Amino acid sequence: MKAKSRHNIQPRHVQFDFSDTPLYWLRDDAFSTHMINGIHLLLPEGELWFCRVYNKALPLVTDDNLRADVQGFIRQEAIHSRAHSKAQDYLREHGLSFDEYHRRVSWLFQSLLGEQPLGLKSLDRKKWRKQWLVLRVGLIAAIEHFTGVLGQWAMDNTSWEQSGDPAMVDLFKWHLAEEVEHRTVAFDLFEHLCKTQLGFYISRQALMALVFPLFLYFIAEGGRTLYRQDPSPKVKRFGRMGMLNIFRELERVGKDTGNVPTFSFLVRATFRWLAPDFHPVHEGDTQQALDYLARSPAANHVS
Repeated sequence: MKAKSRHNIQPRHVQFDFSDTPLYWLRDDAFSTHMINGIHLLLPEGELWFCRVYNKALPLVTDDNLRADVQGFIRQEAIHSRAHSKAQDYLREHGLSFDEYHRRVSWLFQSLLGEQPLGLKSLDRKKWRKQWLVLRVGLIAAIEHFTGVLGQWAMDNTSWEQSGDPAMVDLFKWHLAEEVEHRTVAFDLFEHLCKTQLGFYISRQALMALVFPLFLYFIAEGGRTLYRQDPSPKVKRFGRMGMLNIFRELERVGKDTGNVPTFSFLVRATFRWLAPDFHPVHEGDTQQALDYLARSPAANHVS
């Protein structure tokens, strides 16, 4: 088991050039390329929402080390959002559009999960405002469980370097290395803001029951949005698949190519969250992530 140790979380200012990045940045693997590219459609809005929620939560943090971690987390997530927004431009340059998907993502983060969800004025009251804030911190903790385990998956991955476009591979590996680096922050913040350990355990399980299906839906729908626009009829058919068939294909392609995590990998990660003694420190290797960040071209560019 990995012991938790203090680590200073710092933002890294990165630069990416996708001018030579092909539509299928994973060579001969349109399924994995579009499934992963769907993440570009979700993250800019989602990570700005993380930042807004955490800036609201900062005044409630009474531990100096945790406050520093949260501030580092916010700075990293803001840069992640900008990097994936640039990757959206790469998708547009290849003739892909995603306005309808964007509308759903914006509704999720700005309306449903905003300061007044669905226009509820009652949350303006101080008592309910704090509870709604803590609940959203818990949602982020559940989401960050997946970004952390996917980050470690990416650190262990070897197929991307063999078949992937270097710039896009570096974007995802840089981002996911930082997810490994800050993987404990969201969990620790939610625990810090909960009044009791029992309440913390019950609420994090209830929130994961909400997050897991939503996470699967938005990941799959991002991929399907891009599949439907692919010029190849063979690829376009993935856009007409139901969710279950998409995840069956994810399992098959993940096992065959190693280019995407399998559906069973995601399910196993979710079950680990259920354990009463779960902590994300055991879900990744910080030094491995820092080693990648030390050699990432984008993170080490000279201005």
